[in-house]
Amino acid sequence: MSSEQVSIPVTPKQEVKPAAPSTAASSTASSVKSFLAGGFGGMASVMVGQPFDLVKVRMQTSHGLYKNTFDCFKQIIKNDGILGMYRGMATPLASITPIFAVSFFSYDLGKKIVYAARSDKNDKSPMTLAETTFAGAFSAVPTTLFMAPSERVKVLMQIQGQGGEAKYKGPLDVVAKLYKEGGLRSIFRGTGATLLRDAPGSAAYFVAYELIKKGLTPAGSKPEDLSLGAILVAGGTAGVAMWTIAIPPDVLKSRLQSAPAGTYSGLLDCLGKTIKADGASALFRGLGPAMLRAFPANAATFLGVEYSRKMLDAVF
Repeated sequence: MSSEQVSIPVTPKQEVKPAAPSTAASSTASSVKSFLAGGFGGMASVMVGQPFDLVKVRMQTSHGLYKNTFDCFKQIIKNDGILGMYRGMATPLASITPIFAVSFFSYDLGKKIVYAARSDKNDKSPMTLAETTFAGAFSAVPTTLFMAPSERVKVLMQIQGQGGEAKYKGPLDVVAKLYKEGGLRSIFRGTGATLLRDAPGSAAYFVAYELIKKGLTPAGSKPEDLSLGAILVAGGTAGVAMWTIAIPPDVLKSRLQSAPAGTYSGLLDCLGKTIKADGASALFRGLGPAMLRAFPANAATFLGVEYSRKMLDAVF
């Protein structure tokens, strides 16, 4: 008796591919990376730019005490030593780090708003000039809520040492005394001027960086693969673009934030009194140190942002 073997077909095992991350999860990860990378960029900016920022503020608020930028540098070093160039750095180091984090996070959010507003929701082509301008200007809105009080404290710390006794022992002492003098309104003095400076300034900042970054990208390469030198050039030029248009409102901001209570009734009053007392050229006071600072500080910023972003991309 013979038996026939029955062949049973075997279904080959199919490779199970891991599920692709959801769009929401990917978007959240991108926002977190932008926040952290912005923080790294902020720390780099403060370390490089603090001496120049100190000179800028001193010149904007001194009312003729210094002959020029280099005289200001000279007098600060003479009176306070080299370490005097870093007077008031504790405040920006503690605040600029999260402020830059919020700025780059908000720019990332602005880009998402742009893509969501397109008629074709699947259109992920590079942003137009107008769209980049919007995203850049939008980034200044959330950032100003953190920037304005930080700038107020920083400015008051930086103008100490120009004559007379020091009024404040440190940043926390500044906050305590400002609150005692005028409450939260005193702490947030200059918020309007800060937004007036940072909205157009941030638009110019990110537009310049994106355009130069694109222009320096070799054919067939991705902007993310730019060399260190190209990142420095793009970042530094972005800083120059920002401060080219940001100086006049920055002067008003510094004067509003450093003047005794009651000196100015508001932004327009500050503008009128500044021009009447010192002429229209006063609106560009501090341009020299601002420009000296703009390139190296912002080159360091974007270098910190780009390289930390690459490290974060490798982690998650």
